[in-house]
Amino acid sequence: MALYRRLSRNRHVFRRHSIAALYSSGDLTNPSPTVLHSPLINPFQFSSSDDHNHTLNSTKLLTFYSPHSSRIELSGFRQVLHFSTLANSEEKKKNEQQKPSWVDTYFPQKIRPYAHLARLDKPIGTWLLAWPCMWSIALAAPPGSLPDVKMMTLFGCGALLLRGAGCTVNDLLDRDIDTKVERTRSRPVASGVLTPFQGLTFLGFQLLLGLGILLQLNNYSRILGASSLLLVFSYPLMKRFTFWPQAFLGLTFNWGALLGWAAIKGSIDLAVVLPLYASGVFWTLVYDTIYAHQDKEDDLKVGVKSTALRFGDSTKEWISGFGLACISSLALSGINADIGWPYYAFLTAASGQLAWQIWTVDLSSRADCNRKFVSNKWFGAFIFGGILFGRLL
Repeated sequence: MALYRRLSRNRHVFRRHSIAALYSSGDLTNPSPTVLHSPLINPFQFSSSDDHNHTLNSTKLLTFYSPHSSRIELSGFRQVLHFSTLANSEEKKKNEQQKPSWVDTYFPQKIRPYAHLARLDKPIGTWLLAWPCMWSIALAAPPGSLPDVKMMTLFGCGALLLRGAGCTVNDLLDRDIDTKVERTRSRPVASGVLTPFQGLTFLGFQLLLGLGILLQLNNYSRILGASSLLLVFSYPLMKRFTFWPQAFLGLTFNWGALLGWAAIKGSIDLAVVLPLYASGVFWTLVYDTIYAHQDKEDDLKVGVKSTALRFGDSTKEWISGFGLACISSLALSGINADIGWPYYAFLTAASGQLAWQIWTVDLSSRADCNRKFVSNKWFGAFIFGGILFGRLL
């Protein structure tokens, strides 16, 4: 019984000393910075001979240890647990960021920075650039026929090169901004792994390869394709001047909707191609606004603009409107192209996928914004499948 009383007394003393060590400042919302360096307290070190010291310190402890001490203690330990959870979350994020990509695994060391500059390790951008091209090429195919495979291959390679060139231009122009943004400070130019001159040389190489692809198209398509370079070079500057850089990205990324049709037909049918192009622009406003929410805190600090900052808490209402406009434009393009019923079945499925993104995205979570952004490759695939089967059946 005596042993039980002694252990009980020591347990209460341990609780008091633990709280006093954790919150020596007495401020529950701002724990003392010396907490991490406080010595561990052994609950069995307090013997009956310590009672005198406990009595001397009772005034100080009672100042902190109020009659509602259990509530304070619970609050304090909850906060410690919260800090621990945040630390684990940050460490997990850093580990994920440091995880090597296939570029780091398979590419020679000297080539890796250029591969990262072209975002070869992040193919979603190439998919988003390629899908409008594939839609247009498939839509231009005669009824009952498959789309031109050679042309699709050329446009696929072109999308890879143009997307890489666009990323290079973006990184060269934004190198001072990228160093201030958590997600972008490790990019090759911003981090100093590549010099601006090396980036510029690589850009020339990318554009030269792109020119080789463009020259295999008809004259009308060559002029139309070359005119897109104005958008490619101007887009990275838009975030400095307007809250609508995502709209300019839409105009740039969906140029293939015009070019694909022209490469097959030698001209443009505005009744079919213009709604298709508009649908791509609205689609880009949806997915890139979601993407921009990853950087909204950093963008505010740096002073750059985006639709994420422009829309704020009304983002879901805005992108819902853009999503509706996207689906409506796709339906209009299909009607004007006189495409078969499977197209509209696939369009319904694509509508569901887009609605799922908008309704379920957690705009305060960078990870969820990125997941929803990457899922847009499936939206593009649904539309392409609808055009393919709509032409065949």
